Amino acid sequence: MNKKPEQRRRNRSPGRWLRVAVAMPLIPLACAASRAPSLRSDLIVGQDRPAETEEDWAIARNTLAWAIAEGLQDRPVGEVVTAIARSFVGAPYEPGTLELAGPERLVVNLRTFDCVTLVEHVLVLARLTLAAEPDLLGSEAAFRESYRGELRRLRYRNGVLAGYPSRLHYFSEWIRDAEAKGIVRAVARDLGGRQDPRPIAFMSEHPDAYRQLVDDAEVLRAIREMEVEVTAQPRYYIPESEIRAREQGIEDGDVIAAVSTLDGLDIAHTGIAVWRDDRLHLLHAPLVGDSVEVSERPLAERIQGFSSQMGIMVARPLAPG
Repeated sequence: MNKKPEQRRRNRSPGRWLRVAVAMPLIPLACAASRAPSLRSDLIVGQDRPAETEEDWAIARNTLAWAIAEGLQDRPVGEVVTAIARSFVGAPYEPGTLELAGPERLVVNLRTFDCVTLVEHVLVLARLTLAAEPDLLGSEAAFRESYRGELRRLRYRNGVLAGYPSRLHYFSEWIRDAEAKGIVRAVARDLGGRQDPRPIAFMSEHPDAYRQLVDDAEVLRAIREMEVEVTAQPRYYIPESEIRAREQGIEDGDVIAAVSTLDGLDIAHTGIAVWRDDRLHLLHAPLVGDSVEVSERPLAERIQGFSSQMGIMVARPLAPG
């Protein structure tokens, strides 16, 4: 069997995973899946670094080549998502990688992840694997364009990058937008979930936490309008006390979004569902632990262990085409 891509990368460059010392983010014990908030000064001013590097593209290309060599293109989508997600276990956690200096750009970073970018890149790679386009890896330009296109579709409303407000900042909207595109199917309601009626307004209520909102009244207005729309759309979740009873309906590779208890915020953390020893666990990029991992505790017990999380939304990835 071929080595997993991250094993090949580490053998080639043992010190490649660089850890970044950061201050505690505003939302405790959470990745802040709304891309929201941090007290880090470099996030306020924007990070001065490239939106993509040759190392990012090497990781993407090697991972896709590995997946195809393993025959994952012939496997069910949930199995593909799980296998690719597992290949990133050990990769460093880093918040704020999308917050670059200057205007909004498509960031392709596979060297470090937050909880949302991990989900995005895993789904992009799974979709490219399953699409099995002939000779995709034979043309570097075509590969990069396909990758950017899939990532843009996931990260931005209607797949269009049109400035900071077009990014899907709230993960419940991310799920709804991806469902409209045929990328995932929201399944929490089908699993007996209940509606979350709370209004969404975290970003507009904390504009000082975002450099893009501090000095631009038009961007802030667009964010407020977006929050009204997100609030108006029904959101279904499985309460923490019911996850254990309903976990058999959750499959390997499902996207898990932990519902936040914080006023105005929909989701506190995200990851990928993985089954281990007959229990459901979470593969995720955690704030605590500093690298991508599979949770030690089963998902139900993990959610109950955080006062900042009250349940889960669930989205099932769909095969392309």
